[in-house]
Amino acid sequence: MPHHGNEEEHNASAGQERGQNGEPVIRDNRKVDPVTGQARHPEGGHAEGGNTAPGAGSQAGADSDGDALAQAEEILNGVDVPAEESVAQGAPAGSTGNAEAAELRNDLLRLQAEYVNYRKRVERDRAVAGEMAVIGVLNSLLPVLDDVDAARQHGDLTDGPFAAIANKLENALKTYGLVRINETGVEFDPTIHEALIQQPGEDIEVDTVSQVLRSGYKSGDRVLRAAQVIVAVPA
Repeated sequence: MPHHGNEEEHNASAGQERGQNGEPVIRDNRKVDPVTGQARHPEGGHAEGGNTAPGAGSQAGADSDGDALAQAEEILNGVDVPAEESVAQGAPAGSTGNAEAAELRNDLLRLQAEYVNYRKRVERDRAVAGEMAVIGVLNSLLPVLDDVDAARQHGDLTDGPFAAIANKLENALKTYGLVRINETGVEFDPTIHEALIQQPGEDIEVDTVSQVLRSGYKSGDRVLRAAQVIVAVPA
């Protein structure tokens, strides 16, 4: 572009600055350092000649961060934490993480207790169900046992295959806890005996079973059927 007047006046009018050797001077006014990526602070200043020294802003930022860390460490060191409130890894007691961990632990313990109670209840119900099933089968076979007793009293089961079958049946039922109630000469017990007839007896101080009319049965502590008896009472 053609110009008139001397060259210095033209450069001044064009907004360019030149150094002592006549070379143009370029000022870097960017707010972010292109080398370190740190923000430049006004208090960092510019180097002589108008150029900002590389890393000046980052050095100032590092100094300020170091001061902040030093102050925080000093504050933390000045706080006394009781031993009973201290936790692992230096986490403050009562923090959100510890509260959540305690809540999860309590939930786990409660779930474990519920599972143990559930397992015990299932095992108990299973045992009761099995016992009731056995008792149901035994009750259904009591009339058969009455017929076996009647046949034995009439002499029909003294010998032969039917006598062997009756003995096998009675022995098999004993393995399931079936106990016959047919003893005589014992004290009358209303929980296992049903008195049909009372007769005065000699030398009797308490009510005594003198004769069994129909045998009773029990399984364990459960009475399936009371024995029908004749009771001798004191005269």
